[in-house]
Amino acid sequence: MGDFGSIMNNLVQQSAFFSMTWGNVAMILVSFILLDLAIKHDFEPLLLVPIAFGMLLVNMYPDIMLDPAKSTSGSGGLLYYFYTLDKWGILPPLIFMGVGAMTDFGPLIANPISFLLGAAAQFGVYIAYLLAVLFGFSDKTAAAISIIGGADGPTSIFLANKLGQTEYLGAIAVAAYSYMSLVPIIQPPVMRMFTTKKERMIHMDQLRPVTKKEKILFPIIVTVVVSLILPTTAPLIGMLMLGNLFRECGVVNQLTETASNALMYIVVILLGTSVGATTSAQAFLNKDTLLIVLLGLIAFIFGTAGGVWLGKLMCYLSHGKINPLIGSAGVSAVPMSARVSQKVGAKDDPTNFLLMHAMGPNVAGVIGTAVAAGTFMAIFGVK
Repeated sequence: MGDFGSIMNNLVQQSAFFSMTWGNVAMILVSFILLDLAIKHDFEPLLLVPIAFGMLLVNMYPDIMLDPAKSTSGSGGLLYYFYTLDKWGILPPLIFMGVGAMTDFGPLIANPISFLLGAAAQFGVYIAYLLAVLFGFSDKTAAAISIIGGADGPTSIFLANKLGQTEYLGAIAVAAYSYMSLVPIIQPPVMRMFTTKKERMIHMDQLRPVTKKEKILFPIIVTVVVSLILPTTAPLIGMLMLGNLFRECGVVNQLTETASNALMYIVVILLGTSVGATTSAQAFLNKDTLLIVLLGLIAFIFGTAGGVWLGKLMCYLSHGKINPLIGSAGVSAVPMSARVSQKVGAKDDPTNFLLMHAMGPNVAGVIGTAVAAGTFMAIFGVK
């Protein structure tokens, strides 16, 4: 009977109820909210479902992220090994390759001025950097936080690791991916605030056709130019352009299919669950982390505004030929931001089709955020 009582006592003591804190309960509730947004409201479910589930798991069973160096058995938790691929800088470039394989750079090639709109949307990155420094974060931490403004989760993770800011990686990654998912909520009020109805109703001329030769040369030229100027961006820009070259060259359909489907989704599962698993209550519920989330939101708002402001200037200089709404798509959330530009424009005029025009700044924003990250790495001497 004594043995049975001991067995039952051990069983009860091993349950999560005895180790769970109110902070864990709060994070579990947050994970439920994220799952609701993903499943019920369809807010970027491919990102939010694995992130939210990783958050749920780690707050019930913290050892799922156990470092093997701290384990008595010498083996680590399952999601620790997924997370190691993040820290090694493997998963973010693979995500970029998948994005490149799925993306048509034709609108950007047809309208190169989109590069300026993609650059303008990085305004939020530098605003967030200055604010983070003012709030007392170190230069490197501030740089890692600021990339959230580009709404680019893989680049945020990549830069945080390169700058050695792994203690803030969870907060930075969750903020970046959350804001990517919440683009349809965050961006429209900013876009409407800084544009008039007349501007939002501007119809743009149809883009010129882009030749196959141009599409093949584009990823090669971008890789050479950007990598020569900022070699530290080669892992991200190189993989983005390699994926796009797979797509456009027409002779490696199997690689295109693998990069844009099977491999991409495997990486999303590994990356999403491991990012979510960095949000244990002990690591996430503190002043610095909550401040990072706030700064990320400010960065994203200013990034959207920066693109719209330059779009308004271009509208003025072109005598009303450029719709300022497409500037908001200059953040890296592909193709969500472009879709939001289309949706906001169509709300005032259902016959206005801005999607392809907005895709130019949108893919330029991916390149722009990677360049911003490379600039920070160059400034701090990180290779």
